[in-house]
Amino acid sequence: MSRSAAAAQRRRTPAARQRRRSTAQRRRATVARRRRRMRVAAITAAVGAAASVLLLILGLVTSSRPEPFCLDEPQAYPAAGVAGWNGEHLENAATIVRTARELGFARDGQIIGVMTAMGESSLRNIAYGDWETSGVTNPDGTPTSSIGLFQQQDWWGSREARLDPATAAALFYTRLARLDGWQQMEPSHAIHRVQVNSDPEHYARFEADAAAVVDALSGPCPATTR
Repeated sequence: MSRSAAAAQRRRTPAARQRRRSTAQRRRATVARRRRRMRVAAITAAVGAAASVLLLILGLVTSSRPEPFCLDEPQAYPAAGVAGWNGEHLENAATIVRTARELGFARDGQIIGVMTAMGESSLRNIAYGDWETSGVTNPDGTPTSSIGLFQQQDWWGSREARLDPATAAALFYTRLARLDGWQQMEPSHAIHRVQVNSDPEHYARFEADAAAVVDALSGPCPATTR
């Protein structure tokens, strides 16, 4: 038998075939392990990248959120404002929050008061209303007489009372307190019931801003010495 024939015969023996199968299996196992390692490495890299992005987003959010400050110290209010509200806006919001606290309203009630003034006057104590700016009339056709932070009409009180931020806020909260179940209502709907405006959803757009402002005004105030 020639050498080539003998070699071919050896390749056809069961032992040779088994060795070839074993070698092929080892190669496949090695390739599979490499692929698994590559997949694990890719997944790890993706998770790490996602975590980095999340931390970056959280950092941006928390860094843009001012530390709470004392509402009785306007000089401590951030120059950059809170959620786009600053200066006069924050001072008027502080008056609303302070009045709400004095009347026993917690954070939810404070937010509702600030929401109302945002939606009515943009947190400005103005001596005119929607009759002067837009010619809005009451259902009976008479001109509206809305003025002040809460744009309250004549039946709310005197002109002086409605133009005094603290008194105007107290008038609002007195009526809110009389509204049964206001805590369970959508904030904008509760305000609508008190203000008797035309759109019950009008104030909803201000809820997030009002919450940010109220929370910013929740910082501790230094103890006063007598």
